[in-house]
Amino acid sequence: MNESLVDTYHFRFRKVLEYVDTHLDDDLTVDCLSNVAAFSKHHFHRQFSELFGISVYKYIQLTRLKRASYQLAFRSQMPIVDIALASGYENHESFSRAFKKSIRQTPSEFRELPQWNPWHLIYQSVHNLRIKHMKSDHQQDRVKVILFKETKVAVFEYRGDPHSIGNSIRKFIEWRKQNHLSPQASDTFNILYDNPSETSPENFRLDICASTERNVPENSFGVVEKTIPGGRCAVLRHIGDDANLSESITYLYANWLPSSGEDLRDFPLFLQRVKFFPDVPEHEAIIDVFLPLK
Repeated sequence: MNESLVDTYHFRFRKVLEYVDTHLDDDLTVDCLSNVAAFSKHHFHRQFSELFGISVYKYIQLTRLKRASYQLAFRSQMPIVDIALASGYENHESFSRAFKKSIRQTPSEFRELPQWNPWHLIYQSVHNLRIKHMKSDHQQDRVKVILFKETKVAVFEYRGDPHSIGNSIRKFIEWRKQNHLSPQASDTFNILYDNPSETSPENFRLDICASTERNVPENSFGVVEKTIPGGRCAVLRHIGDDANLSESITYLYANWLPSSGEDLRDFPLFLQRVKFFPDVPEHEAIIDVFLPLK
């Protein structure tokens, strides 16, 4: 098998996945998407299904409903009818029927209290598809060594199944709103204490953080004050969704670090979330991955 030809073929379909991400508000027809990939419209649907194991129509629907899920859960200011129209539905009712059929909750129920574990099961096939076909391009010169400035942060200490973190993120968003610390005014960080692939769900630990210059008073949300220490860090910019984030982390530990001559400092790996899905297309989300160095 000619690997360069296979890579070219897959690249043409990656362009389709990225186009879908970027044009969820548009009319995504087979004619349009086959043109993006420069394939015949007569064969495109079957090519897509055979490669990805899902029909192009189902993929588009699930991708739209994923963005809608995030908007419902994390963007409470967005009216449901606006989310429905942006997802390609004529009205609230048709959107609600489709959402309930796919996600097993109505949009209103999901906004009120998302059931994340069933949601993750529904999206596992899409998650696996994106891991395989939307890999990041890691190169040695993309890792920079910088001096990170000591940063005081307000922290929600999440402990438990990573698949259930969504409702804690919702609580932290509400705390940020009440304290006027929006992502536009305050940097967003995660401190990663554990590798989810090596840690039992009940023992997983992660801090959800927002930078702040103010003291964090005692509060009903359980938000506390911590400091991300200053010092030298290797930083790799991950562009894309969280599906391939572990690949970027693995690259830092397994490829960059052994050849760098550097030693690690006694502080966990941490992330800065620079651009967020659903505010930007999923493949355009930006996460800076920081590895603390001596």
